[in-house]
Amino acid sequence: MVTGRNEERAGRIRLGMVGGGNDAFIGGVHRIAARLDDKFELVAGALSSTPEKSRDSGEALGLERVYDDFKQMAMREARLKSGIEAVSIVTPNHVHYAAAREFLKRGIHVICDKPLTSTLGDAKKLVKTAENSNALFILTHNYTGYPMVRQAREMVANGDIGKIRVVQIEYPQDWLTEPQDFKQAEWRTDPERSGAGGSTGDIGTHAYNIACFVTGLRAESLAADLQAFVPGRQVDDNAHVLLRFQGGARGMLWSSQVAPGNENALRLRVYGEKGGIEWAQEDPNYLWFTPYGEPKRLITRNGAAAGDAANRLSRVPPGHPEGYLEGFANIYGEAAEAILAFRNGSSPDASVVYPTVRDGLEGVRFVAACVQSSARNSAWVKLE
Repeated sequence: MVTGRNEERAGRIRLGMVGGGNDAFIGGVHRIAARLDDKFELVAGALSSTPEKSRDSGEALGLERVYDDFKQMAMREARLKSGIEAVSIVTPNHVHYAAAREFLKRGIHVICDKPLTSTLGDAKKLVKTAENSNALFILTHNYTGYPMVRQAREMVANGDIGKIRVVQIEYPQDWLTEPQDFKQAEWRTDPERSGAGGSTGDIGTHAYNIACFVTGLRAESLAADLQAFVPGRQVDDNAHVLLRFQGGARGMLWSSQVAPGNENALRLRVYGEKGGIEWAQEDPNYLWFTPYGEPKRLITRNGAAAGDAANRLSRVPPGHPEGYLEGFANIYGEAAEAILAFRNGSSPDASVVYPTVRDGLEGVRFVAACVQSSARNSAWVKLE
């Protein structure tokens, strides 16, 4: 009989990690997000591209099992009675497909960082692998986990702003304004590892995803103008994109990593026949709602006007700020609900929502279409 601490451990989801070693920012974020609600326990990992670094990182984290590479890890964990149930993949983009495939085909749930893959061909193959597997696939577009983003989605679905006419999304940063050679910049500006998109793949996919998540729309075609302003840079560091959505709505998307004065300035504006909404990631606990012809209204996280979709993901009373880590943790919380339901042979509650492998495919399609359009002098390109 398992009791006490061991009983608690048995209830948690046994989690592995691919990538995310000692010097990887996003690995630490995923680990915090996975532990915030105490539903996961990290027990195994293949944490780096070299066995030595992987072992050093595993020792620093106190992991029970550390592997030289993800294929070895997938094979051995699948054979263990107490092997991992899920794996977080937090590597550079070009590794996502091969790593996810190894775990999916062995029935291990995958929680994968965005974008889904570095190429459209790999994205399409990964969709097939995921849909032929009996394992779940969760993509960590973490901004969909913010309570006020869920509030905006609920209001759009309820018809509060009417039929959508205009969608504007932007995500400017400034950290690549000059040439950079540290690890996080180095792989993101290498098309062999990042894919053909630079800012479009790194942050443009976030902007496109949140626009689709909130509105429920999908772009049918786009016209993109991409630039690599820094001399010698092989991927875009700035992008202007026009979007034609289903149902006649029109959109504009700007992503940039060479915009001095901007840190992580993701912003969404949606305008319909009856009103508009506006949300900014750097001020995430507020959602502005303006019914046409009426004063602007401020809806606060967990405040009087917040709805069920937002409140179920709010952790603390109104006025206490929640942000990046909590939003990320909400995606892991949704993943945990789905995995625990799977463990019990049931389905999660209908309120559980997370980005899927199909959402990941849409993001890679967006990047591929942007690159294609820009190469054709910003010609309109269908997303297919």
